[in-house]
Amino acid sequence: MKIYNTLTRKIEEFSPINPPHVGMYTCGPTVYDYTHIGHLRKYIGDDILRRVLTASGYEVKHIQNVTDVGHLTSDADEGDDKLEKGAKDRGETVWEVAKFFTDYFYKSLDQVNVLRPNTVCRATEHIGEQVKLLEKLVEKGFTYQTEEAIYFDISKFPGYGKLSGQKLEDQKTGARKEVVVDTNKKHPADFALWFFTVGKFKDHTMKWSSPWGEGFPGWHIECSAMSMEYLGDSLDIHTGGIDHIPVHHENEIAQSEAASGQPFVKYWVHHEFLLVEGEKMSKSKKNFYTIDDIKNKGFDPLALRYLFLTAHYRDKLNFTWKSLEASQNALDRLREIIRDWDEPKIGCAQYEQDFMKAVNNDLNIPQALAVMWDMVKSDPPVGEAGYPSSAKAKTILEMDKILGLNLEKYLGKQVEAPEEVMHLVRKREQARNTGDFKEADKLRKEIKKLGFVVEDTPAGSKIKKI
Repeated sequence: MKIYNTLTRKIEEFSPINPPHVGMYTCGPTVYDYTHIGHLRKYIGDDILRRVLTASGYEVKHIQNVTDVGHLTSDADEGDDKLEKGAKDRGETVWEVAKFFTDYFYKSLDQVNVLRPNTVCRATEHIGEQVKLLEKLVEKGFTYQTEEAIYFDISKFPGYGKLSGQKLEDQKTGARKEVVVDTNKKHPADFALWFFTVGKFKDHTMKWSSPWGEGFPGWHIECSAMSMEYLGDSLDIHTGGIDHIPVHHENEIAQSEAASGQPFVKYWVHHEFLLVEGEKMSKSKKNFYTIDDIKNKGFDPLALRYLFLTAHYRDKLNFTWKSLEASQNALDRLREIIRDWDEPKIGCAQYEQDFMKAVNNDLNIPQALAVMWDMVKSDPPVGEAGYPSSAKAKTILEMDKILGLNLEKYLGKQVEAPEEVMHLVRKREQARNTGDFKEADKLRKEIKKLGFVVEDTPAGSKIKKI
């Protein structure tokens, strides 16, 4: 298996630290708002990676955080606390808001068939681990304290910038001008590890005691503390969106390696953005879509998953309703084709090899889909046996362990129609047998009004749901 490693900027042969075990940490949601389809693309990408690893014989331990503690969201940790703001806007407590949006996140993932992590770790339940990590950093001299916070001093970590490729002076000149920083910070890119509930933070709802005073953790420290708690000082894989490369993940590396003295992550995997109608998604542009919006438009959530499978995870993908409709049609067509297949037996070895070759080549799922469709549409050459549908059925189930389209629900299973529809089908069959095609056509239209279509085949009438 080969994967692109952001740290080395090249595709590498995957070799875990302790084979066949793989420790995989995926950055989870900050639960102050609804999960949108841009988020879903990233988590479906993580899901594909996990499924490919499993199919390749690895034993994956998948850890995912939930940021359910209010934190400051700008590059320099000085922006608005969106969880606190959301609670105020909704007239609820921060705890209620965090639970509501955490539940919505996992319900959204369930609908696009994303496997649940082995462990979901919430930031509010791991304050102790974050304090312990901070104690190590203080003890080793990587921090300094102001009236407002304890900061990580990036000048004391020589490797800072190795993930993003940015130099220290570039980060200084590129610091966001609109951020009002702590005037006692030594460098604009120094990041907060712990905020004190004093001054502008005195009314912060979420707060805990610490050896340095009452306060709450900065954003970056939670991922390091929890990933190392469950996977050790060195991780095989850490994933995230490309927007996390220059700040969040750079900071994770610095604080983790400063504390442990060990390499933090062997393979960094980052997913590209989802555009909507060619633009960045935002509520102000009214192109902010959730899984509920997808369903309310009449689409199957798995059609969205199918759409995401058609683009490589390192390429931008432009979402349009027309592209989703095309994906829904392709998925419906696939489901209808496999309804007629026989019980799974043996398998199609060459197609399975080609499929695994594609997915193991930096998760080339679009190529893997093409292999799947080649198999689905293949017919035996004249005079040769070829692959029977039973072999195709066996192979497509193996492929779907990675694709995650729940094809087993349709394989070899005819559409179940209400008795009212079946009665009309039987009457139409009788009319056709007696040559009364005018009556048969009339009955076909009545069946269509009930949401079904009839296809005439040598084996008899077949019913499909519209």
